[in-house]
Amino acid sequence: MNQTKTNVLIGLALIIFAAILKVVTYPQSFNPIIAIALFSGAVITDRKMAFAMPLLAMFVSDLIFQVFNIAPGFYGLEQIGNYAALLFITVLGFGMKKINVLTVAGFSIASSLLFYALSNTNTFLFDTFNTYPNTFSGWVQCMTAGIPFIKLDVNLIFSAILFGSHAVAYRAVKETKLAA
Repeated sequence: MNQTKTNVLIGLALIIFAAILKVVTYPQSFNPIIAIALFSGAVITDRKMAFAMPLLAMFVSDLIFQVFNIAPGFYGLEQIGNYAALLFITVLGFGMKKINVLTVAGFSIASSLLFYALSNTNTFLFDTFNTYPNTFSGWVQCMTAGIPFIKLDVNLIFSAILFGSHAVAYRAVKETKLAA
């Protein structure tokens, strides 16, 4: 099997895994979508695929929520901010030049904080449910309300799994080629 087909299969597996895990762990949301966005940007050389993987994982999970009436899957303009945040995190991953424990941890924490800042600001700007006053104080309330949803630990765990698995697989392929 060539490298492109392998990457597509791995991408599809990650998308399905992430979408199912997001739905199954709802409302706690123990899911790897932010880590997939970071990993895709850092590792996947095909930029279209790098952007598509986290977006498709999010879309599939939102579709499952909507179709099976688990929760509102598509709930308004503020949701667009979540998709945009994943694009920004993928771009952040492009900047990861050296992959090691410290850079993965640092970029993972940065991606969690970036997602928090962008998604909550977008929730404030397009407040479909009229939850917050349209003032600086309202924005602060929105940002404060989002603090419990920052998933630093979840993102660190899944980043470690994704980048660690990639490093192990890369090393195994390299050793196999050297042995041949």
